[in-house]
Amino acid sequence: MIFSDKKILDAIDKGEIVIEPFDRKALGTNSYDVHLGKYLAVYEDEILDARKHNRIREIEIGPDGYIIRPGILYLGVTIEYTETHTAVPFLEGKSSVGRLGIDIHATAGKGDVGFCNTWTLEISCVHPVRVYAGMPIGQLIYFGVDGAIENYYNKKRNAKYNERTVKPVESMMWKNKF
Repeated sequence: MIFSDKKILDAIDKGEIVIEPFDRKALGTNSYDVHLGKYLAVYEDEILDARKHNRIREIEIGPDGYIIRPGILYLGVTIEYTETHTAVPFLEGKSSVGRLGIDIHATAGKGDVGFCNTWTLEISCVHPVRVYAGMPIGQLIYFGVDGAIENYYNKKRNAKYNERTVKPVESMMWKNKF
């Protein structure tokens, strides 16, 4: 079941969901709006290698915004730091963002129970678009979990995205053994 606004607020009051900073105006009927942080990143190499650490170049979005372009994967980050201890968070794009031709994630829309961090966004577009730090970019939707949790994400020894950050984080696939 998807959490309603009242269920989200109740989970926040109980410490089961943490959103920093929290703005009551960002709470929807059954979601919470997240906003684009001031940092983007792009990969430096033309060809990425899943077995190697691919370097990124950081971009800071200025007050006049930044134009994202088709054919380039931009890593973005949410302003909001979140923790989810008893539910599964899903990050989806806002319809207004989608209507500008912007996708905010390629495949990573689901978080794990125990995920505690900002959200790295995998941004692409079909048409050049000027984006701004602080603009609403997505919405978190929370689903209840059926059953006890044995393996919280923030307690996994091999979790690759636990270090708190305000910047986008590149793929850590290279840390996997394959």
